[in-house]
Amino acid sequence: MHHTESAEPRTLGDHTWHNQAACLSTPAHPVDPELFFPEPDELDRIRAAKALCAQCPVRQTCLDAALEAGDRDGIRGGMTEEERDPLHRNLHRRLDYARVNATLAGRDIHLTDAERRAVTRAAYQAGVPAARLARLLKVTEEHAEKRYRQVRREIRNRSVNGTSDQTETYRDDFGTAA
Repeated sequence: MHHTESAEPRTLGDHTWHNQAACLSTPAHPVDPELFFPEPDELDRIRAAKALCAQCPVRQTCLDAALEAGDRDGIRGGMTEEERDPLHRNLHRRLDYARVNATLAGRDIHLTDAERRAVTRAAYQAGVPAARLARLLKVTEEHAEKRYRQVRREIRNRSVNGTSDQTETYRDDFGTAA
């Protein structure tokens, strides 16, 4: 599942995006939080919640936060629990190069398995020391070295099997690789 977002990925533990949410209740704009927890047959409430989400500037961040936290209740990021279910099941395959690039730049980003592999490969190709990869992925240096050995084997196996490494969608400058 490839996923792109125009905004910068949020760092782990960052909840400042809540302050920009359309569902933030203020005296001038009261919002009943229960609106986002309708029963499946309460279609009017579901439509009302989704309409508010549709105008929200942080809708994608809200959806990402719900997926990353395993939050399966209520309407999040403009999607019902049932609509988010396939995203929850496939989250480990998400590959968002904005997240990969933000991690390579030193930001503390929630990464999926696919994104961790992309960070490892890009770091290896750029000659990033294993100690730095270890810090980026929050693993031991030994584990980072193991990840690099695995990338070396993958690259070697591709060349042995006659497939060009140039078919990869990674870029050496860590620019948008999608």
